[in-house]
Amino acid sequence: MKLIRFGRNGQEKPGLELADGSRIDVSAFGEDYNELFFGSDGINRLAEWLDHNQAQCPKIGEDIRLGPPIARPSKIVCVGLNYAKHAKESGMEVPSEPVLFFKASSAIIGPNDDVILPKNSQKSDWEVELAVVVGQRASYVSEGEALKHVAGYVLHNDISEREYQLERLGQWVKGKSCDTFAPLGPFMATTDEIQNPHNLRLWLKLNGKTMQDSNTSDLIFSIPKLVSYISEFMTLLPGDVISTGTPFGVGLGLDPQKYLKDGDIMELGIDGLGVSKQSVKGFK
Repeated sequence: MKLIRFGRNGQEKPGLELADGSRIDVSAFGEDYNELFFGSDGINRLAEWLDHNQAQCPKIGEDIRLGPPIARPSKIVCVGLNYAKHAKESGMEVPSEPVLFFKASSAIIGPNDDVILPKNSQKSDWEVELAVVVGQRASYVSEGEALKHVAGYVLHNDISEREYQLERLGQWVKGKSCDTFAPLGPFMATTDEIQNPHNLRLWLKLNGKTMQDSNTSDLIFSIPKLVSYISEFMTLLPGDVISTGTPFGVGLGLDPQKYLKDGDIMELGIDGLGVSKQSVKGFK
């Protein structure tokens, strides 16, 4: 299934994108796509409900706003430098174990919402990433069992303010958590929709020019490794997001460096996970 949420910001309802690209409202199911839903076998329960109720589900117009496809999670855990070429362009060593940092869940927006540059920002950057949505509570999970704890996958633009991230004291979280810095979607694909998450093309264009074009086969640390590793240090709750890292081609790594400005358009996609598009707006 492809889970979507639609409607006004803060008032989103649950829906589905069907195989033909049409969208239906499943709010009559009575649950949002949140921790309780994922942690109580919600995906299978929804599938069973659809067997009896899909014909009665209202259609969703193409002009209706898409929100983030999952309700706000307890946390977004990001993985840094998980593609070798990206580590090199960032001037950093390829890590011997996963580099973890947090991104505030308040940064989450819909896939086509505007990205607002922080006040006085000069170095906001793009990062296309494959994100994993946790389906079951995970603590000290083995790599062999890790994928059983995954509900699905989603497209993520891990927007980053490099001055805040790298030039200000402290952790990367400051450059990652600004409002609107986590566009998710258009949908969350359940695991049965993605045959091999380690062989997906991911790309990003800025104003029509391709900036990133890679494949998740180049991940340094696999998804089972990441789920297992992170679960050593914290309990992953249903609905939590793990963002697996970005490939080569960010603005930080260009010569000269290039950063987002008012009026820019970012378009990005991952095989099987759709395409999103964000307009960049200056702070007002």
